[in-house]
Amino acid sequence: MTSEHEGAAPRPSDWAAEPVDPDTAIDPWPPRAGRTPARKHAEILTAIAAGGVIGACARYGATLLWPTAPAAFPWTTFWTNVTGCAAMGVLMVLITERFAVHPLMRPFLGTGVLGGYTTFSTTTLDTQRLLEGGHPGSGLLYAAATLLTAFGAVWVTASLTRLAFLPRAGAERGRS
Repeated sequence: MTSEHEGAAPRPSDWAAEPVDPDTAIDPWPPRAGRTPARKHAEILTAIAAGGVIGACARYGATLLWPTAPAAFPWTTFWTNVTGCAAMGVLMVLITERFAVHPLMRPFLGTGVLGGYTTFSTTTLDTQRLLEGGHPGSGLLYAAATLLTAFGAVWVTASLTRLAFLPRAGAERGRS
């Protein structure tokens, strides 16, 4: 049994690295004189806003490249959400489990770019439009397929990214 003063017990060497949530686990900000909480929040909001502009422009560009007719299945929104969620799976593994990145990278890329790129509010409106337009089957299929595919995309890409970029316990044991 260890006390608080002895520190944490050493981990066995075959434990996989635990993900660290930079929003809650530690203060990722490098100490700097003059940085107030208000300034930190302003920097985070600026990063989110800058990323949001990029993500929203990318989504708008997708709707221009692949327009959807008013009564048609909203494929552009569907694939925008799926690809955005897939990118989120890759991003979160890389910046929280693999690499040490600047503290503003996560709000810029995750909340900003990918949050601006994906659009689940449009999915809700598209679903409502399909349901009220006399296409209840398409509306329900669209809502269910979007949720399942988006969540699946996060899970698959996060798993594949871990396989590709994180050291495996068995591989580490074989090297020593």
